[in-house]
Amino acid sequence: MSMNIIYFIIQQTFAFAIPLLIVAIGAMYTERSGVINIALEGIMVMGAFTSITFINIFQEQMSGQTLLLLAILIAGITGGIFSLLHAFAAINLKADQTISGTALNMLAPAFAIFIARMTSGVQQIPFADTFHISEVAGLSKIPVIGPMLFSNVYITTYIGFGIFILAGIVIAKTKFGLRLRACGEHPQAADSVGINVYRIRYAGVIISGVLAGIGGLVFVVPTSTNFNASVAGYGFLALAVLIFGQWRTRRILGAAFFFGVMKTFASAYSAIPVLKDWPIPNEVYKMLPYVATLVVLIFLSKNSQAPKAEGIPYDKGSR
Repeated sequence: MSMNIIYFIIQQTFAFAIPLLIVAIGAMYTERSGVINIALEGIMVMGAFTSITFINIFQEQMSGQTLLLLAILIAGITGGIFSLLHAFAAINLKADQTISGTALNMLAPAFAIFIARMTSGVQQIPFADTFHISEVAGLSKIPVIGPMLFSNVYITTYIGFGIFILAGIVIAKTKFGLRLRACGEHPQAADSVGINVYRIRYAGVIISGVLAGIGGLVFVVPTSTNFNASVAGYGFLALAVLIFGQWRTRRILGAAFFFGVMKTFASAYSAIPVLKDWPIPNEVYKMLPYVATLVVLIFLSKNSQAPKAEGIPYDKGSR
């Protein structure tokens, strides 16, 4: 296998793994606080919808990284606001968190399609991809690492790694991270020492919403030139990455790239000489990431390290 093919596989893996990493890190924040956020898929759709609409409107006035960074900001704000619906239902109303999340997953694509058709007559929102970086000046010439990390990339790859590094520091090294973990493990004990469990859980859900909204845009930009109110089940796949990663930041990174490689083989097998020559139907390749998900979850389900109070509404009056 030539080095060009290896670079191609690595860059395709980045395109698929980085949105998974961002959204799974968001899911880690909310589940470490004790709230299950099944609504990640819907939040990704809403984040992608508003940010791609923003790009569509302003792409003639501006382009490149400035437009993309502004769109990322829009996506994050949208995701944070939309996640408040889930936070209010799960924390204040003490609703079943799975049902609340499922309702938002159903609402998001319907809302996006309705608004798109009402404003433009069609549900697809096209955009021009002016965000691709062919090479980063100076760094792309570094042997081996240069072609892998600094050629044919998107700035979203570096943002994804930045979110991963920041999450590792926040969860393990800060007072907020300690309180977040306490609220997900023993909320009564956390409350007894003066921690506002409701506030911490709101923060966890909102952070997950911001990152899921960003993840929606980060998924769409490298893989398409239009948005069709779908993120191809990535919100659910991110939950699988979270479980595979056992709610731990470093393991989530490995899990995201494992599924990214599976997705690369599923989508780009025809460009990989070794796989192209095998007499395997393309449907089998397309099934690969989801079969891998099921197999991994079967083996990991018995050794789950999920937060103990995950999914359990907290009642301040009970002990």
